[in-house]
Amino acid sequence: MPTPPPLATVDDLQTAMQRSVDVTQATLAIRRASARVRRYMRQTLTFVQGDTVTLNGGDRVLRLPERPLVVDDANPLTVVELADLGGAEVDCLEKRDFVRSGDELTRGYPWYAPGRLMGWPRRNLGVWAPRVQITYSHGYIDLPDDIVDVVLDLATMSLTNPQNLRAESIDDYNRTFASETIGGTALTDDHKESLQPYMQTLGSLRLT
Repeated sequence: MPTPPPLATVDDLQTAMQRSVDVTQATLAIRRASARVRRYMRQTLTFVQGDTVTLNGGDRVLRLPERPLVVDDANPLTVVELADLGGAEVDCLEKRDFVRSGDELTRGYPWYAPGRLMGWPRRNLGVWAPRVQITYSHGYIDLPDDIVDVVLDLATMSLTNPQNLRAESIDDYNRTFASETIGGTALTDDHKESLQPYMQTLGSLRLT
């Protein structure tokens, strides 16, 4: 997967700070802030189309690593149970072979009739193969404001106090930095609280 784009723009940052900023410094600050948010959330967040991953199966539920899912005619969800021990690859269809709920693909329920096409040859019904290949689209085309706000806040902190100083003195000039600017681009508790709703299991999106 190519390097994802930053989670905010220089124009966004200048608007938030209500002043012009050096473009090179602002770009670096936003890139650092975006990396911090992505690392904390363990999500790409921006929209990625047709991403292919191979996941470990062996259980009823398969959880996709990126969310929210985007599923529509232009962004199909393709699921293939990979061959194991001389077996054949199996193309799995939603509502026939599995049920999708948010970022989870469930391989059937105990009350389904044994004749349903759920399960793997010579294995218990309702259990994914050991390895499953998924091709899917995920992320936001328009990022939620809460996420952008956190990125801009981190970038502002970085630009306001790039050396992480508590105070500085130049001749007769003394300056004390606000406590919220100390710590570089570290996420605060308030930032983490703002991001928390987007770290939960989310439903699938349908683009319009």
